[in-house]
Amino acid sequence: MSKNHWNHWWPLLAVLGSVTSLGVGTSLAKQLFPVLGAQGTSALRVGFAALILVCVWRPWRWPLSRQQAWSLLRFGLALGGMNLMFYMALRSIPFGLAVAIEFSGPLAVAIYHSRRPVDFIWLVLAVIGLALVLPTGLGNSTLALSPVGIACAVGAAICWALYILLGQRLSHVPSGQAVSLGLVCAALVVVPFGVAEAGTKLLAPSVLLFGLMVAAISSALPYTLEMLALRRLPPATFGIALATEPAVAAFMGMLLLGEHLTPVQWLAIACIMGAAMGSAVTRPGAKSAAPQASTAVAG
Repeated sequence: MSKNHWNHWWPLLAVLGSVTSLGVGTSLAKQLFPVLGAQGTSALRVGFAALILVCVWRPWRWPLSRQQAWSLLRFGLALGGMNLMFYMALRSIPFGLAVAIEFSGPLAVAIYHSRRPVDFIWLVLAVIGLALVLPTGLGNSTLALSPVGIACAVGAAICWALYILLGQRLSHVPSGQAVSLGLVCAALVVVPFGVAEAGTKLLAPSVLLFGLMVAAISSALPYTLEMLALRRLPPATFGIALATEPAVAAFMGMLLLGEHLTPVQWLAIACIMGAAMGSAVTRPGAKSAAPQASTAVAG
């Protein structure tokens, strides 16, 4: 492969590597559920992710105004709620379906801010996908899904939408500082729930080591890969690559967790992915505007 071809392909491979790393890390994290519960596992992942990114970015190097600090706190609270609700959803619904439902949050934000005729197509496609997953009766398999799990995934989607909207107010804050301090604030939300759920089990050396590995695979590594890719990829291409996450999550769930989806559920994932990809391609400024969300910290 020539150098030009490599320069063309490696940013895309970096995004796909980020999505895959996130899927592997989350699948590994779910294996801690019998020991720590969803809340304890989420606390371990968010806590270690915050520690890693704080050490990497050293956010204290940049001064913060009071308004920026308040914006970061709200951003972090949304981020914490998103992670907590997502892990709670994984207790009772498959990984791929939880990600697909969660994707409706950023998709809704993108469509709302555009509101052009073509976005009606992506809205309809997303609604069809969600209707096949949610207990609406369109997908017979949805009756087996836990209503609580679905509600938690919807809650994660709402928090992801808030995370994007609040993150847009941090345009003057360096991205490394915003994410690292945002995760510290997120830990303030998640860790108390984790301590209440798992207690001293969180301090077991083997659990701490496993949690550090999960945080590195599902947060530090994918976030680094995304930041490298963002410098090279057009936002539309970046958005399309990120939209593969529900399918990757479904495959990781099948390979690592033994979660096998029905054809209707695969169709639902395909509809939501299609809506996300279409929205990324046709949104205004797709050739120049920067993406507003990172999946590396979103679940």
